[in-house]
Amino acid sequence: MRARATLIGFTAILMWSLLALFTAASGAVPPFQLSAMCFLVATAIGAVPLLREPRRLSGLRQPLPVYALGIGGLFGYHFLYFTALKNAPPVDAGLIAYLWPLFIVVGSALLPGERLRWHHVAGAVMGLAGTVLIVARAGVTFEAHYAFGYAIAFLCALTWSSYSLVSRRFGTVPTDAVTAFCLATAVLALICHWFIETTVWPSGATQWLAVLCLGLGPVGGAFYVWDYGVKHGDIQVLGASSYAAPLLSTIVLVASGYGEASLRITIACVLISGGAALAARDMIGRRRRSRMPAGAAGREAGAQ
Repeated sequence: MRARATLIGFTAILMWSLLALFTAASGAVPPFQLSAMCFLVATAIGAVPLLREPRRLSGLRQPLPVYALGIGGLFGYHFLYFTALKNAPPVDAGLIAYLWPLFIVVGSALLPGERLRWHHVAGAVMGLAGTVLIVARAGVTFEAHYAFGYAIAFLCALTWSSYSLVSRRFGTVPTDAVTAFCLATAVLALICHWFIETTVWPSGATQWLAVLCLGLGPVGGAFYVWDYGVKHGDIQVLGASSYAAPLLSTIVLVASGYGEASLRITIACVLISGGAALAARDMIGRRRRSRMPAGAAGREAGAQ
């Protein structure tokens, strides 16, 4: 059961690696409109089982803090992510936004029962170095016309990491509640679109397909499987595995023609991914020791 839930949660990471690609392929659809369209598809994913089993509707009755967290996390993160990709090169914005695994690791170390150690700080510094390398595209020259996109991508990473950390307080909330989060987010996005944006519909079958894929995968199905995985699977494995997302996303973008392979991007990717892995050393080490004989595990713990 635990291994199966962990595997289900891991599929969210695979879906998120396609988020930048599908967003870039969706055309010039404004961020709020795109969010509303995707979250309506996401709502439909959760609504189907609820309609087939009405007794599960009770899972939607949750206190206000649960809805504030869920809606704030989903709506805030994806609006910021879509906006960043529209205002900065997709590879650069995607890598900055994918600092969220690093922020989760560092933030987790500050939770009760945890402590911040040297490798957490070293990992954070490596991630910061990778981010600086991304925004300083021409040596130490900062390209001001991308500054807004870079800043939004950074806020995006902070939003999702904060949402993930605070969500640990609501571990008993059923995954069915994600359906309500998606519906509320779609409505809010539609209201914002109505007042501040001009409607731009996708042009051609490819862009419509990209929007549909966003709703079915990265901005839909991924929320449900991630929620199930972190509540019933091995959170340590899922946390460490999430560091593969920026590398997979970058590879997908470059292979699809939305970014260019370069030494700068390669080094930045290594720094960010390597820094996150270093910061997660405790999680990885604990799992490895749990599979060792008691004596060997004790000797290794003593050596550290």
